[in-house]
Amino acid sequence: MEKKLFDILKERGYVKDLTHEKEIIDLVNGEPMTFYLGIDPTADSLHIGHFFALTMFRWLQDFGHKGIILIGGATALIGDPTGKSDMRKMLSKEEVEHNKKEVKDLVKRFIRTDGENPAIIVDNADWISDKTYVDFMRDIGVHFNVNNMLNAECYKKRIANGGLTFLEMGYMLMQAFDFVHLNKEFGCTLQIGGSDQWGNILAGSDLSRKIGFSEGKKIDPLFGFTCPLLIKADGEKMGKTATGTLWVSREKTTVFDFFQAWINSFDEDVERCLSFFTRMDIKDIQKLCKEDIRKAKKILAFEVTKLVHGEEDAIKAKQTSEEIFEGLGISENMPSITLSKDKLNTNIIDILIESKLVSSKSEAKRLIEQNGISLNNEKVTSIDLVVKEEHIKDNSIIIQKGKKVFLKINFK
Repeated sequence: MEKKLFDILKERGYVKDLTHEKEIIDLVNGEPMTFYLGIDPTADSLHIGHFFALTMFRWLQDFGHKGIILIGGATALIGDPTGKSDMRKMLSKEEVEHNKKEVKDLVKRFIRTDGENPAIIVDNADWISDKTYVDFMRDIGVHFNVNNMLNAECYKKRIANGGLTFLEMGYMLMQAFDFVHLNKEFGCTLQIGGSDQWGNILAGSDLSRKIGFSEGKKIDPLFGFTCPLLIKADGEKMGKTATGTLWVSREKTTVFDFFQAWINSFDEDVERCLSFFTRMDIKDIQKLCKEDIRKAKKILAFEVTKLVHGEEDAIKAKQTSEEIFEGLGISENMPSITLSKDKLNTNIIDILIESKLVSSKSEAKRLIEQNGISLNNEKVTSIDLVVKEEHIKDNSIIIQKGKKVFLKINFK
């Protein structure tokens, strides 16, 4: 018997919080309904956490449900305080406008916006920005109890650090209003998102009920469905790597670095990630991870890179990785930079800093003293080493940092 969608999502680990379990199961397994996922353009790219939520979006879309992507042109100007110790950096209107275009273009790579059952993309600035402060407070703010808001999980970190601002408290009001607006305009009845958005999703469902009560109307409930956050085996958020955030944009994270991030996954995370980011059968995933975790990581890295960057680049990244780590430590397509030949006869520490392999001289010295730096496959044993013409082969050198970072430096 063919599995129903909710059972598929549950089996693959997507189910975390549900506002109304039975009703949502019936909704997800039933006739086409309208749902939405919100993304704030707080950066000019998507990170892997966004991509994870988009895979859930795509499952719903593929089963016939009508999806809405909400780009938070208004909410990005406030900044979601959820889980933050400090207030987010405030973005200018110009920065948000730039980010919106970039994020919209990236979203379209992962969901269908044309053809059969296309998703639509909306911007909450279109219905929030023109409202006056007084009108918004009278229409929306009146329904929010401050005591309840201060007890919400999404504000606790900021409160604990003694820095919650009135600006940040407004974020919940705006996201709640988004849900109500999309329900009114598009018949949207379900909001999906990461579990860190649970408080904001509940606020939207509650706001709808309170507005209906104040107007003497019987309002059908709005539903919320969250997936778990992508947390690695070490407790850190997935998408945070040794070199920074794992971005979807190749301008911010190269295809090779993206591929390698998945190759370097913890063994304990591979089965879950294959469940989320591929359509492989769960039993096949479990068998593979049990019998050959190394092969499972290679499949994970290839499939996720193919989804994000396309098959051609995934094949190239796979080939490069194998040439570097299973071959001679060099590949035509390996990460590389170009430095001026003026940099020759320079201390290795300065080369490491110039190439951004280290952030400081002290880090460079520590790595060298711990045998963590190699030049052309030979350990660098002295912090006084000078990179000379004799080290260059085919106008380049290869520097290795630790076991996993290789960089080709071309001199011109």
